[in-house]
Amino acid sequence: MFADRAKIILRSGKGGDGHISFRREKYVPNGGPDGGDGGKGGDVIMEIDPGLNQLSDYRHRRKFSATDGEEGGKKRCHGKNGTDLVLKVPEGTVVKDEKTGKVIADLSGDNKRIVILRGGNGGLGNMHFATSTMQAPKYAKPGGDAVEAEVILELKLLADVGLVGFPNVGKSTLLSRVSNASPEIANYHFTTLSPFLGVVDVEGGGFVMADIPGLIEGAANGVGLGFEFLRHIERTRVLLHITDGASVEGRDPVADIKAINAELKQYDEELLKKPQFIVLNKMDAAEDGGAAITTRIKEAFPDTPVYSISAVTGEGVNELIYDVNKLLLSMPKESIVYESEYDPMEASLSEEPVTCYRNDSGEFVAEGPKLLKMLGYTNLDSEKGFLFFQRFMEEQGIIDEFKRLGLKEGDTVRLYDLVFEYME
Repeated sequence: MFADRAKIILRSGKGGDGHISFRREKYVPNGGPDGGDGGKGGDVIMEIDPGLNQLSDYRHRRKFSATDGEEGGKKRCHGKNGTDLVLKVPEGTVVKDEKTGKVIADLSGDNKRIVILRGGNGGLGNMHFATSTMQAPKYAKPGGDAVEAEVILELKLLADVGLVGFPNVGKSTLLSRVSNASPEIANYHFTTLSPFLGVVDVEGGGFVMADIPGLIEGAANGVGLGFEFLRHIERTRVLLHITDGASVEGRDPVADIKAINAELKQYDEELLKKPQFIVLNKMDAAEDGGAAITTRIKEAFPDTPVYSISAVTGEGVNELIYDVNKLLLSMPKESIVYESEYDPMEASLSEEPVTCYRNDSGEFVAEGPKLLKMLGYTNLDSEKGFLFFQRFMEEQGIIDEFKRLGLKEGDTVRLYDLVFEYME
């Protein structure tokens, strides 16, 4: 069975705790602190594997975890970092949050490798906290927490042209004739239970064509198998609407086209904005050469190009493929890549309260589990990490609350052991 959707649980690694220890050497009876830092927890990373074309690796395994960082050791020994978890997925995989349905990442285009969950930073050992007034600190910083997220993986095929239409109208036959694909072909409904991709070679160009399994009325609501395959149409640039022009099974081509367009609209109105070609297939079996049905179709859909073909004999196919390729060459080549709408790292902190106040020394202080976790896995030494933390402070309203308490430029801000001067 073709696997194009999976639900899995991801967990990043917890940062190792900082260590508390003191030098115990001969002739050094009162040695200073020498507790080492904990190791960073492993990240959860997704990476495109060109050799994959479905999500079968995730159908029977539910949970995937990176490893935790190790605790720091004595004599300033740094704990071992956790091992990153790298998950291989086919190009076109969209990662969504299971609860909200929002996009976390889209493994398409230039997005070849994306960090989905960052491991917690290692905690600082007590050697970092010695001061002139506290020469033997008996505390260390804990490692940043692991973050867990339940996600949906959806594979949306990357194809230039999508073949849509009711079952048994000849989509698979057309694909097998014009490309190197070999889909199963037979005269019964739902022969195609998996999307097929084929490369169509054309002089001066070429494109990828996808045979989308036959849709039925109600597909957008999950009826039949339609809902499972509608997602594959989203990335296509052009739709070929294949219909049985000879009405071999007594179906009305005009009604069929309207029904399929209604399903596309209900699933996503943007799909109807894609260029469409109406392809009347099986015309070698049509009465009067198909003149009557061609006239009806053109009257019903005056703004859509109409082609009469026979996928079996090849009649009219070359003209259709040439015109499709000509249209594709005139269109922008940028593929659809979905923007990230959701950051599970930030979401993991959204329910934790933060308390802001001004202490007796005049420092502006913020405390709370959410803030402590953020400090645990944010690398403030890097520009990206600092900007990420600054955005977190602004989005959580911490800066606004400080300003309400009287914060101005030059004042001191304390976030646990992180102390800095506020700058506008």
